[in-house]
Amino acid sequence: MIYNPYFEKHKIDAVVVPMGCKAEDYAQFLPLVFRLSNIHGALITMPHKVTTIGLLDEVMITAKIAGSCNAVRLSPDGRLIGDMFDGEGFVRGVVRKGRVLKDARVFVAGCGGVGSAIAASLAKTGVSFIRLYDAYTPIMQGLADRLKTHYPALTVEVGHNDPAGVDLVVNATPLGMKEDDPLPMDVS
Repeated sequence: MIYNPYFEKHKIDAVVVPMGCKAEDYAQFLPLVFRLSNIHGALITMPHKVTTIGLLDEVMITAKIAGSCNAVRLSPDGRLIGDMFDGEGFVRGVVRKGRVLKDARVFVAGCGGVGSAIAASLAKTGVSFIRLYDAYTPIMQGLADRLKTHYPALTVEVGHNDPAGVDLVVNATPLGMKEDDPLPMDVS
């Protein structure tokens, strides 16, 4: 619905073909599908995004930080290179709304799949500070460690859900999706 009309509009000789694969078959399937003579890349969906990381020859920084991959391309030398762009759409939306992210201070509530992808993309833009909060401490600390490894100049703070003192607050939790849900932070 998105890619094929784009390819057609821009006269790109490519098409996205949906394929389904059971989780237990995926590790064998992905390398084999790239033996096709007319495949150049793959878009990866759940439940395979995390598994994909271990099947690649090269993992880009955003995917390393997110701990998952949603796009794989076949390099001219036959290597599989993966990246994560789930957070890119969020970042582009923020920028389109006029927000400047360079040197911004950000709070991200929720450090799972969506939150880690958003945090990785925000770090790539040059934010100066990210406060992370997740109810599950190991996932929060793991994301903080990966951010610090790949962006040593970035200040990363963890462990509390106070949004005070930041320029951008991101709710990457499922809380707030229903009208009567509490939010994962005090917005007052």
